[in-house]
Amino acid sequence: MPRYVAFLRAINVGGHIVKMDDLRRQFETLGFTGVETFIASGNVIFTSPSKDGNALERRIEERLEKAFGYEVRTFVRTESEVAKIAAYAPFKPAQVKAAAAGAYCVGFLEGPLKPDAVKAAMALKTADDEFHFNGRELYWLSKKRQGESLFSNALLEKTLKARSTFRGMNTVVKLAAKHGCKP
Repeated sequence: MPRYVAFLRAINVGGHIVKMDDLRRQFETLGFTGVETFIASGNVIFTSPSKDGNALERRIEERLEKAFGYEVRTFVRTESEVAKIAAYAPFKPAQVKAAAAGAYCVGFLEGPLKPDAVKAAMALKTADDEFHFNGRELYWLSKKRQGESLFSNALLEKTLKARSTFRGMNTVVKLAAKHGCKP
């Protein structure tokens, strides 16, 4: 049975406090098995017989909105995709080292962007913020901390007119390692 990771937006941020036991229970009510959470920021590992990631995203979003009373945007990736995301190196090691005190994140998007959307997003690049797109992910490297950068998830969504959520690259790498995600 396929194993997935759901990256959820709006879990334990902005006043939306959700206990991980409650979150796991919601996934189990959807019939998913092997449900685990990884840190309290909305990363849920689960198995499902479904092979349709888009359908899984919609089912999860509907269930969580009903249970928690607000929209929880959901981005589902297979364990193989998570392993590839964790292993992908879009920036030169020297760039990553230079930005060590800043942010190195991956943004999960609904789907691959069209060339005009990539161009619009790349226009957000600054002396502090560098971007790279690969498939359904945006890699963001900043010399500043997330909260200090002029770039934000809200700005990206407004520019692209597309949904997204971000995780620190270290979180994605640790999640892939801990849960045995293999390409």
